[in-house]
Amino acid sequence: MAATNVMRRDESLLIDPQRGDTSVSRGLSLEKKIEALESLAGQVSNRRSRRWLNDRILMELVPRLDAQEIRGLFAPPPWGDDVPPSAFSLTNVGEWDKFRNIDMDKEANIMDSLNRSSVRQKGSVDGDKIAVLNAWRRIDCRTRDALRRSFLPELIEGYESCISHFIEEGGEGDVLELKVQDPFHRLLLHGVCEV
Repeated sequence: MAATNVMRRDESLLIDPQRGDTSVSRGLSLEKKIEALESLAGQVSNRRSRRWLNDRILMELVPRLDAQEIRGLFAPPPWGDDVPPSAFSLTNVGEWDKFRNIDMDKEANIMDSLNRSSVRQKGSVDGDKIAVLNAWRRIDCRTRDALRRSFLPELIEGYESCISHFIEEGGEGDVLELKVQDPFHRLLLHGVCEV
């Protein structure tokens, strides 16, 4: 019931489009109208009434549109008035005109050549790189993290040279035995042997 009393009391404060310009609210300044509405907002309890008051406050804040502004709302630039040219469109006008007015056959040929070149690039992946990536993926994620954290390139190169020398020079019955005490270095040696 309190909300309906508030609605009736503030009728005299607000613009009523049916009454026209003879309404009492025309005589009050905008600040007084907003203060009156805000004082009423504290008394209103239900959500719909608060929404209504907020809507009325916003309506009071917005000035009336003139005919030019209303026409601008219904005729935005793509359909209505021409847009003034931007500085970007004025620079290198000749090059942009060539780009915009390209022949459709030339455009199709360019797109086909770009698609073919991307297919060639995908097909020309090195087999060794694929093997290395597959071997890297087989290694456990925690091991990969440990390898990334403490990367020892000299040690790994030493293991690789030792193992490759053994493979090239060694016979069928030969055994390579390396004395590695550090568990992380043993892990690196196992990784080199797997690859």
